[in-house]
Amino acid sequence: MADEYKVIRWGYPVKTNSDECVNFIDAYFQQVLYYGADRHIILKAGEADGECVLANTLIAFFLAFKAHKDALFHLHAAQCKLGVATVYEKMVFKAVSSWVEAKEPEATLDLHSQLLKDFPKDLASLKRAQVLCFYIGRPDFSLQLVEQVLPENQDENYIYGMLSFPLLEVGRMRDAELAARKGLAIKSDDPWSQHALCHVFQHECRFNEAVHFMETCADSWNACCSFMYTHNWWHLALCYLEGHAHLSKIFDIYDSHIWAALQQNNVDSPQVYLNALGLLLHVHVRGNSTDIHDRMRDLVVCLMDQSSWHQEWLLDLLATWAFAYANAFSQADQLLKGMKGRVNEMQGKRRESMQRVLLLAEALYQYGKGDYTRAYDTLGPNFNVLEYKVIGASDEQLDVFEEVWCVILINSGHISQAIQALERRVEIRSGVPFTWRLLVRDGF
Repeated sequence: MADEYKVIRWGYPVKTNSDECVNFIDAYFQQVLYYGADRHIILKAGEADGECVLANTLIAFFLAFKAHKDALFHLHAAQCKLGVATVYEKMVFKAVSSWVEAKEPEATLDLHSQLLKDFPKDLASLKRAQVLCFYIGRPDFSLQLVEQVLPENQDENYIYGMLSFPLLEVGRMRDAELAARKGLAIKSDDPWSQHALCHVFQHECRFNEAVHFMETCADSWNACCSFMYTHNWWHLALCYLEGHAHLSKIFDIYDSHIWAALQQNNVDSPQVYLNALGLLLHVHVRGNSTDIHDRMRDLVVCLMDQSSWHQEWLLDLLATWAFAYANAFSQADQLLKGMKGRVNEMQGKRRESMQRVLLLAEALYQYGKGDYTRAYDTLGPNFNVLEYKVIGASDEQLDVFEEVWCVILINSGHISQAIQALERRVEIRSGVPFTWRLLVRDGF
């Protein structure tokens, strides 16, 4: 009967007779695309209709990173009702199930690609697929997916931010800027378009422009989830750092927006630690170890809670450095052991590529202890930061490791190699002050 089906935001039918259930699903979609702080609203969709396949499927995805057993329960509940579900619901179920059950990433992406071919207006599924692309270092496929659905979403909120980010990740900065600006013309408070435009500014060393732009956007981040909120503040802090701002300006952002977020009970992602550690490492590598000492001490205490371990490869890498810096060697050793165990369980090319990540982790451990010679020996002479996209990190997040590499080269006495590395950085991004300071400081 017609009243047993409702239409969701994208215009696709869903098997439910509950208007409330559909309203909560649509509200969840809005939160996903906005990186909002209220994505838990999807739980209310299940309360409104516990038999709705789409509601249970989306709840399973929401819970997958928080309570995996509960996620599997909702997947099972959805599966039990697939016989009466719509085609759209069945395809979303297959795609989400593949992710939650940790199937091969490529297989999960294929399911999302097929879903988006048949239902191209489902931007939440596009976002989910792009996140997976990011975590396996496939910006090319992320771009392919958004271009695939773009003709059906020309005037939609959020689509151009989702286009801009993979464009900048494959090096098409001019196109990325145009896409971000188009997205902001449609929805000026889209934090992902803001974020993408800041990436472009940073890559092109337009730091003053970036600071002015992000300062005007900052009030709109208050409604974001803790990751997006702290991540955009992290970007702004880096722009201050490169723009000759006093360290007090950077630490004010850390204390008021990043560390403060970590102290709240509603931190919804271990990625918040990424922003805290990433910022402090940027400050540290510039020779400000004393200034970060107390903040690092407090942060390392939080990191000893192992619930944040092994959720993000980038976080594990940064935490390894932090533990070594703070002389928490037993925690560093335990973290490294866990990382090695994860890699040993992998197969084929994925395992081979992740072996390099283990070497970087060990080198960061040695760098944290100040053992630059061993750090150099661990990485070898051919370190290339671009090989580490497989950890799920943006170019801006990875760039600090190349700065660490330059410091390791200088402090381990490999001066000619340091000169070559610094000159390559100047060729690519001539406006980064830190690179020039290293060249001037050491008389290169």
